[in-house]
Order: sequence, then structure tokens, then C-alpha cells
Amino acid sequence: MTKTELSEMPDNVREVVEQFSPQAKETFHEIRELIFSVAAQTQGVGRLQETLKWGEPSYLTPATKSGTTIRVCMPKNAPDKVGVYVNCKTTLVDTYRELYGDQLNLIGTRAIIIATKEPLPIEPLKHAIAMALTYHLTKG
Repeated sequence: MTKTELSEMPDNVREVVEQFSPQAKETFHEIRELIFSVAAQTQGVGRLQETLKWGEPSYLTPATKSGTTIRVCMPKNAPDKVGVYVNCKTTLVDTYRELYGDQLNLIGTRAIIIATKEPLPIEPLKHAIAMALTYHLTKG
């Protein structure tokens, strides 16, 4: 992923990210880079669309419809955390819990919560992202 590709964030998404705390902003950018990197390396995903859903930065697979939406944001009143959210009607968080329950902080049926002071759990997070981006290809 080049700096140019990463800087091509839509203005409306950039405006939301600018409201994050400095530490959440840094973690957001690391996660965003992972999402684009995993998408580029995962067969069947295609081009990602970066947009806002529910006022939060979101990543969709409109060309292939291979995945479920991934949202990444700073939870309200938690400037030291970033959440990676998937649709609560999927089985993804249950699968994440089975595979990485000891490595990821999972909340309910929709979220991975990452403390900004901790290093990203790169490998489990990459796998979780890949599963979300291919959810509709593999769920059946």
C-alpha cells in the first residue's frame, strides 16, 4: 500500500477521522492500512469502497459483494480505543471468539475493541478482516 493510495480517503471520511483522539487516529490509520492490504491480497474481494455508514468510516465490497461491511471508529467516550465492527447478524464474532478469543478483545456479536496503547494483534486482525471481506463467499 503506497502513501498515495492511503491518502485518497474521501473528504467526508477524513472529516470524521479528524474528530478522533490523536491516539485513536493513529490506530485507525494502522487498521485502515491493514484493511486495504488484506483486501488486495485476498482473492475474490475486488475493489473496496471507503465511505461513511452510520456516520462511521466503513469498508464495503460493492463490485463483488464478497463481504460484509467493516466499520472502524473510536467508540463514544473511549478515546483510548478503536472498534472494528461487523454486522451483528453474521457469525463472524463467534468465529473470531473460537479462533482468537485469547488474543482479541471481542464485545457482543459485532466488535473487536483495540486499546490504542497496545500493539495491534496483526495476524489475528488480518485473518478477521479477511473473513469479513469474504463472508458472503464462505458462509454457505
